[in-house]
Amino acid sequence: MNLTNYYWYFKSALSPRFCDELIEYGNAQREQIALTGGQTKKLAELEAKEKARPKKSKKKRKVSEATAHLSDDYLDSLDPAEKLEQEELNDLRKKRDSNIAWLNDRWIYKEVQPYIHQANNNAGWNFNWDFSESCQFTKYKLNQFYDWHCDSWEQPYNNPDNQNTHGKIRKLSVTCSLSDPKDYKGGELEFQFRNQDDPTTTRECLEILPRGSIVVFPSFVWHRVKPVTEGTRYSLVIWNLGYPFR
Repeated sequence: MNLTNYYWYFKSALSPRFCDELIEYGNAQREQIALTGGQTKKLAELEAKEKARPKKSKKKRKVSEATAHLSDDYLDSLDPAEKLEQEELNDLRKKRDSNIAWLNDRWIYKEVQPYIHQANNNAGWNFNWDFSESCQFTKYKLNQFYDWHCDSWEQPYNNPDNQNTHGKIRKLSVTCSLSDPKDYKGGELEFQFRNQDDPTTTRECLEILPRGSIVVFPSFVWHRVKPVTEGTRYSLVIWNLGYPFR
């Protein structure tokens, strides 16, 4: 898909007070190790199989050597990354290393969603979308990063029990800068527009740097967050869904 605008931005759109409150609230939530899309999909498939298994014949899950002796109830309470085999965790850390918490509070969506609609219109994308996934509060500490990736998946969500997501794809991604750029170094957001004449061209998104800035982009656009070299970088990410393009 050829685009005139690969991303749209709003500098310092969120107030310092909102950023402070969101950081405080996010840090108070249960923290998890961030996964990649493939690992998230694998865990979802494993959980679906577990739910489908009759309770009477349900066997204890072998998660890894370190957790094989633990009860299923305890395993259910684990950080999802702790359910992966050690080899998978090693692979994960080569691709992504950050800490996250999931947020679903209406006051967050109310603040951010109008900018998503405005960007969709101003950039000329005009994508049909109707649902926002859980907000991902992300913390990048020293040396943490997320290598090249795109947010869209190969297939639409297959979740008949949830009509908000079933049959839909990620169409628009949004990232919000919650940190003052003076509080960290590194952690640059970069884009790579792979359907241009030179697909290796990398563009640093300087517009995200001012605190409270918002950047919206199609979920199929490749991007990365480079390693943080000092301090902590806080951000908020939301993926917005709609039925597949026609």
